[in-house]
Amino acid sequence: MPNPSKKPTAAKAPKAPKAAKAPKARASRSRPKRLTGAVLAAHAQEMERRLVALYPDAHCELDFRSPFELLCATILSAQCTDKRVNMVTPELFRRWPNATALAGAAQEDVEGVIKSTGFFRSKAKSLVGMAQALVASHAGEVPAEMDALTALPGVGRKTANVLLGNAFERNEGIVVDTHVARLAARLGFTTETDPVRIEQALMPLFNRDGWARLSHLLIWHGRRVCDARKPRCAECTLADRCPSASL
Repeated sequence: MPNPSKKPTAAKAPKAPKAAKAPKARASRSRPKRLTGAVLAAHAQEMERRLVALYPDAHCELDFRSPFELLCATILSAQCTDKRVNMVTPELFRRWPNATALAGAAQEDVEGVIKSTGFFRSKAKSLVGMAQALVASHAGEVPAEMDALTALPGVGRKTANVLLGNAFERNEGIVVDTHVARLAARLGFTTETDPVRIEQALMPLFNRDGWARLSHLLIWHGRRVCDARKPRCAECTLADRCPSASL
């Protein structure tokens, strides 16, 4: 039997339905899909064609008259502008015009000449060590092989590619510096971030006989238009096809 002293519980009013959340506003421009396969290859070749038209005279901007001078200049160019390197190398080559002369130089003397390029102690050590290795193993001459170059003190794959492509006209690989790495990502060529992996991703996309030129094209565009902090997309001839111009 129901308990007469217990008051009946009032029925709870049904909860009002929650108001539907307003859909989030979509960005006016969405991230483009990653290009792959034949579409990526065609895109890369079109970008190269436009860059060639824009920079028909693209070339290495380090001043040199021999493979030895280019090797020294490239070692000095690490984290330094080509303009600054070109200001330093005339005195460097005046005092030590070849590997034999540089091999006998005191590191402190070399440091004094190259100080304005930054990291001058490690660079001077690399220059003297490189020259000594050339004298000891290559009769003072710069070798034209990747393995022999990368065995020299201070010489990595990027520096070796610079030498092979510009001093010996051999396309063994693609130079990947900060400009090339930045543009390779922005232009949608690769999502890799490691320089060696970037190089491996770029090589199949372009004709081998144009690998050295490709580096110059990307470097020139990176310096003149596709700046690291403020890319000038409004004046870029690649903007209509660049996957990053709409972001």
